[in-house]
Amino acid sequence: MSHAPSPAGPSNRTGPRATSAPGAGVGPRRAGRGGTALVTGASSGIGAAVARRLAAEGGWRMVLNGRDVTRLEQVAAEAGALALPADLTRPGAGHRLADLALDHLGRLDLLVADAGVGWAGDFTRMPPARIDEVVGVDLLATAHLVRAVLPHMVAAGSGRVVLIGSFAGSVGVRGEAVYSAAKAALAVFADALRYELRHTGVRVSHVIPGVVDTPFFARRGIPYTRTWPRPVSPERVADAVRSAVLRDRDEVYVPGWLRVPARVRGAAPGLYRRLAARYG
Repeated sequence: MSHAPSPAGPSNRTGPRATSAPGAGVGPRRAGRGGTALVTGASSGIGAAVARRLAAEGGWRMVLNGRDVTRLEQVAAEAGALALPADLTRPGAGHRLADLALDHLGRLDLLVADAGVGWAGDFTRMPPARIDEVVGVDLLATAHLVRAVLPHMVAAGSGRVVLIGSFAGSVGVRGEAVYSAAKAALAVFADALRYELRHTGVRVSHVIPGVVDTPFFARRGIPYTRTWPRPVSPERVADAVRSAVLRDRDEVYVPGWLRVPARVRGAAPGLYRRLAARYG
């Protein structure tokens, strides 16, 4: 129901490659502001907005990943970042991306995992290949990338992983069964990681957008046509990401009122299901 736009098409590459490179070099770490970051799904939408937000703040050196090479290079040029296009569903792509990012940056203070795709329609009509794609991009590729990055953060004793989820994963959305399931799994993944990393200095934030004004809906096959809730801008989600980093927040809903139906769903699931079935 949200956010991270799918690239226009899959890459034929088996792993990332650098397409632009600003001056590197590891400087002293700045507490609370600036550092090094890897942002996925950065070709457009939320990922691109996050890259621009960090660049505007200053003090950040970034590596950006996405599958649309042209758009990714444009965003990287605007943000003064290194573009590493790759399809993260390819075997080993997450580890290669992490290695290249660390080679370039020297360390990794922040990972914003935003890559995602969607599909809308009756589950009984969903092509099996699209089931694999949604789960592969939205859950498995993210888990593999986090697995590749975490040992370096733990060894450094600091770092933050920001997972971009979806309100669909909090409540389940009609016509988006697999997408909702993948994003729900991502939410539990974030919780479990927090428990494991409690004493390591590495933090995990889960940013949960509702409807976001990006190409996501057009690319999933069905545009967003509801008059309510109204879409928010990707820049608003990028601000929420930055707030999660600065304020050390575990969970952020965008917009904030979405936590209310999510809490109702948790406290009174029967009531929520009746309301959802009636009002969609």
